[in-house]
Amino acid sequence: MNSHIKISSVVIAKNEAQNIRRCIESQLKCIDEILVLVDKNSTDDTFTIASSYTKVRAEKVDWQGFGKTKQYGVDKAENDWILWIDSDEALTENLQNEILSFKEKEPAYFVYKINRRAYFLGKWIKHCGWYPDYVTRLFNRGYAKFSDSKVHEYLVFSCETGKFNYDIEHFTDPDINHYFIKFNRYTGLAAEELVKKGYNAKVTDLIFRPFFIFIKMYIIKLGFLDGLYGFILSVFSSCYVFTKYAKVLEFKFKKSNKN
Repeated sequence: MNSHIKISSVVIAKNEAQNIRRCIESQLKCIDEILVLVDKNSTDDTFTIASSYTKVRAEKVDWQGFGKTKQYGVDKAENDWILWIDSDEALTENLQNEILSFKEKEPAYFVYKINRRAYFLGKWIKHCGWYPDYVTRLFNRGYAKFSDSKVHEYLVFSCETGKFNYDIEHFTDPDINHYFIKFNRYTGLAAEELVKKGYNAKVTDLIFRPFFIFIKMYIIKLGFLDGLYGFILSVFSSCYVFTKYAKVLEFKFKKSNKN
């Protein structure tokens, strides 16, 4: 490519053999270097598949949490412009072309948001607060870095952001079994973060927060327009919040029993 700007992408993965090929191949046209950081505890063919692409630098890494592991990748990249993309995501063809055009121009910003189109049980969720869903994904590493969060990591920056017109596709949960495997891990990590921050969970968190999440997603954010899928997602999301705070309380009870 004779582009003015060169971009490296950072992908973290564990047991993502079913997704990683789609993720990589959606980037080949527009990304100059693809870093795939595979958790050393991964047990499938993720690393082998990623290593088979000449544009990919695949590495097995010790897991440090989402934020720190992604920042490790940012620091190892050859280029200053970084695309953050997860292994269960892919760039649409329109977004690929938009990135190619971006690389030929002088950037107006150092951080850019990209809209994300999420699929739940194979259906594109257009409501529930899931779409539009602009997330900061393309950035110059001199102006942004990842938080240290173990889960729900985010970019820390103080400059204005630009926006891309087209979407990243997020194939988040192909089936219910997959959802609940992630559910247990993510609620545990989120609870751990709250405990670390000194949050003192109460029974009212179990009563009111899940109810509010359901009302917000299904009614206020028009999740009912997504039909049965919107209802299932709203219920599951309220269960997620209930379980997260229940785990915080569990930690509190265990600590008090030790004392």
